[in-house]
Amino acid sequence: MQVLIVKTSSMGDVLHTLPALTDACDAIPGIRFDWVVEEGFAQIPGWHTSVNRVIPVAIRRWRKAWFSSAVTEERHAFHKQIQSVQYDAVIDAQGLLKSAALVTRLARGPRHGMDWRSAREPLACLFYQHRHTIARQQHAVERTRELFAKSLNYEKPHHQGDYAIAQHFSNKKNTQPYAIFLHATTRDDKHWPEDCWRELISMFANKGLRIKLPWGAPHEEARAKRLAEQFEYVDVLPRMSLHDVAQQLAGANFVVSVDTGLSHMAAALNKPNITLYGPTDPGLIGGYGQNQVICRPTNSKSLNDLSAKDVFIHLNEYGMF
Repeated sequence: MQVLIVKTSSMGDVLHTLPALTDACDAIPGIRFDWVVEEGFAQIPGWHTSVNRVIPVAIRRWRKAWFSSAVTEERHAFHKQIQSVQYDAVIDAQGLLKSAALVTRLARGPRHGMDWRSAREPLACLFYQHRHTIARQQHAVERTRELFAKSLNYEKPHHQGDYAIAQHFSNKKNTQPYAIFLHATTRDDKHWPEDCWRELISMFANKGLRIKLPWGAPHEEARAKRLAEQFEYVDVLPRMSLHDVAQQLAGANFVVSVDTGLSHMAAALNKPNITLYGPTDPGLIGGYGQNQVICRPTNSKSLNDLSAKDVFIHLNEYGMF
């Protein structure tokens, strides 16, 4: 059975789709997937052994010059690629009008997606031939697992979903243990103050543990360097691919993160992770997996009210060092 998945972004959403593939593989022996995903996240789907072909799309970039000759050529090449296979099923797990209109409708095969009451953008369901009711009040991983089960006609498993990608990365024992602190996120109100990060870092002075700080943009690199200043046991990592970041996460003893895509990657790799939440609700889109711990300020939605001591207590309580 050959299935096309349309799940283009964001990083967390792409990772949250992986357990549904594992379910489908257990239910339907020999099933294989192609996957349409934004070019920036194109490394991720191939980490799952059931993915045969990754088809990058660049809607975010194309929008800036939609009718330019270069973009028009790229779009035509994408159309040719997505239409080259007759699929047994096409599953739009994005649930957005943009993905349904620009990607899903082009695919050859019966198109499945969430119905009017279930989709993130109800008009998207107009492009599906098979519309499924998916309960809203459940984690995003469970919603996607339910969509796959209904689209491919098997019973959704009751156990926790398995991303099935940890084995893709080397888990060899490191000569010196380390933790990764994921300090970067896109929204200003999801940042933890730098003074708090530095205070937490200072608490590891005599723990025999190195701390690694990844980054993805110049302003994030500058923050990482400020956080590392005067701490000889802190390493600012070089700019890395998603694969290399995942390899670093796979080798870590534990992770401390703000609400960001890489925190979901840590969860997908079964890494113990304390995630700091302020304005966002972890109930429906938070860390999903083993050893994922929520840390929030008491009676507040501002991370300014979460102290380094509170985070350190959580780390100690859950035996992360």
